[in-house]
Amino acid sequence: MAQPNLMRRRLGLTLRAARKRAGLTLTTAAGQVDVSTATLSRIELGKGPIPADKLDDYLAAYKLTGAKADEVKKLAALASSEGRSTLLTQYSDAIDDPFVGYLELEEIAARASIFTAQVVPGLLQTEEYAQALITAGVMHQSARQVRSFVELRMERQRVLRRENPLAVECIVEEGALRRPVGGAEPLRRQLHAVCTAMDELPNLDFRVIPTSAGAHPGVDGQFTIFQFDAGDPIVTVESMTRMAYLEEDYDLLPYDTSFGRMRELALSRERSREFIGELMQQL
Repeated sequence: MAQPNLMRRRLGLTLRAARKRAGLTLTTAAGQVDVSTATLSRIELGKGPIPADKLDDYLAAYKLTGAKADEVKKLAALASSEGRSTLLTQYSDAIDDPFVGYLELEEIAARASIFTAQVVPGLLQTEEYAQALITAGVMHQSARQVRSFVELRMERQRVLRRENPLAVECIVEEGALRRPVGGAEPLRRQLHAVCTAMDELPNLDFRVIPTSAGAHPGVDGQFTIFQFDAGDPIVTVESMTRMAYLEEDYDLLPYDTSFGRMRELALSRERSREFIGELMQQL
C-alpha cells in the first residue's frame, strides 16, 4: 500500500489537539460541526479530508483565531489534493510504494535539508548520471521501469525552479562527488551541472564535507529533513527497500543536531564551489 497523506494526518492531529483544548468530546464536537462522529474520527486520524466549506465550522467550534486559525488553514491547504502535481499518477508504474510519501513531502515542503554520502542528490542529478545510477540498482529491472524512473527524477527537479521554489540545503560527502557513476566524463558533466545550479539558484545551498573531516554524525546514512509553512518538520531515512518517516520530537532533534554539526564541518558554500571545480580538473 502507498504511504498515507502525511500532511492530512498532521492536520488531523492538530485538530484533535485543538478539540481537546476546547474541552470538547468527539461526540460533542461532531455535533457542533454538524458531521457524524465517525467522520470526525476519520479526519482526526488523517484518513478523511475536510471539505473547504466546513473548515470555518471547525475553527469556530474549537475557538481557533489568529495565528492558530492561520496554521490550521495552511495545513488544510497542504493536505488538499487540489493543485497538486500529477507526478504520482503520471509515473505510478515507476514509483515504489515506500517512495510515495517522500515524493508528496518534496512537492509540498518549503525547505529540505539533505545529507548524502554516496551519490549526488536526486534533485541535482543529470539525466545520464541518473540513468547509470538507476540501471546499476536492483529496484527497477525492465528498461521501461528505468526510463520512467529517470524521467520522474528529472521532473522532480522542477521544485527548484517553480514560482515558490523549494529551498534546499545539501551537505554531501567528498566521496559522493568522486564516485565515477557512468564513467569519468558523465561524472565531470554531473559536477558541472552542480556548479551551474549553485550559480543559478539562490534557493540552493550546496556544501561539501571533505574526507579529511573524518568521522561525523552522518556516517550512519543519508537523510532528509523537510520543513513546511505550517506544522512540524518530518525526517525521512531511506534504505534499499523502505522509507522511514520520523515525526516525533525525540526523533527530530538528533537529526537536526547532526545536520547542524555537519554544516560546521563542511566547507563554506564558496569553498565548496571551488572544490568541485578542482575535482572537475582532475577528471
